[in-house]
Amino acid sequence: MKIERRKLGLLAAAALLPATAHAQPAYPSRVVRIVVPYPAGGATDVIARMIGEKLTAQWGQPVVIENRAGAGATLGAELVSRAEPDGYTLFETTSAHTISRSLYRNLTYDPVRDFTAITLTAIVPLVLVVPRRVAANDLQAFIAWGKAQRQGVTFGTTGNGTAQHLTAALFKLKADVAGEFVPYRGDAPLNTDLLAGLVDASFSTLSAVLPYIRSGELKAIALAHSRRMEAIPNVPTFAEAGMTDFEAATWFGTFAPRGLPNEMREKIARDISAIVADPAFTQRLVEMGGDVTNYPPARFDQFIAAETARWAEAVRVSGATIN
Repeated sequence: MKIERRKLGLLAAAALLPATAHAQPAYPSRVVRIVVPYPAGGATDVIARMIGEKLTAQWGQPVVIENRAGAGATLGAELVSRAEPDGYTLFETTSAHTISRSLYRNLTYDPVRDFTAITLTAIVPLVLVVPRRVAANDLQAFIAWGKAQRQGVTFGTTGNGTAQHLTAALFKLKADVAGEFVPYRGDAPLNTDLLAGLVDASFSTLSAVLPYIRSGELKAIALAHSRRMEAIPNVPTFAEAGMTDFEAATWFGTFAPRGLPNEMREKIARDISAIVADPAFTQRLVEMGGDVTNYPPARFDQFIAAETARWAEAVRVSGATIN
């Protein structure tokens, strides 16, 4: 009798296994949000929406974009760092994320330890551009021109501690050119003054100035990247122009809060990678001035470590800090 009861108990337990297995629905089973730490309409927002639209179709669940701009991208980052690591809150951000670790003294989160890196979609290198009034068409001529300016060179930037500002600071040191930084509230007002010749130069993201380079309204001196870009094939890299070890870029990558299960991390990375690898999607990024990377999680981790060290040195050299 006891044996029969035990058998019945085991059969009953076995009967419950399928129900237990189906108790946890496949990911995703509800709305996924992608937090963007910039206003709507910028490059990061555009890329996040492109990815979100494709993921919605692929996952059969809504993927919504939530713009949380402010405080140099740290407002959105802080929000994500406090979210549950369940895959339903993702973060699309840029190089500002790694810069912030050295730039801000009082962050309430750690940009590396408190996040799970998922995939790096693309890198957009910075390009040194000058208005047409500047009497220089190549790097050596620009350096000579800059040294001849009694008041030094004015470098337009998109704010204190941004990639543009830090790269200009490194350039001043490396080229031994005097100058000052003129901060702007974004690319649009900076480009307006560049086109008008009110500032001498800028290290701008290629996507922000590409139309003006193509039209001839701005002169591209050199590209801070390891290779030439398809969007501006005639513009040399800094290495080709005679300045080695000078690379700087912004980038677009996807993160989640720390603690995201590895199998979910790999799934999200695979799904986004498949979207980015589509020829039409890749071409759109190239047209925006992007170098499509599509890094998997492990390689993105390595990239983040290198970027964090690179920008820490740039912050140290520039002396920039934000309380």
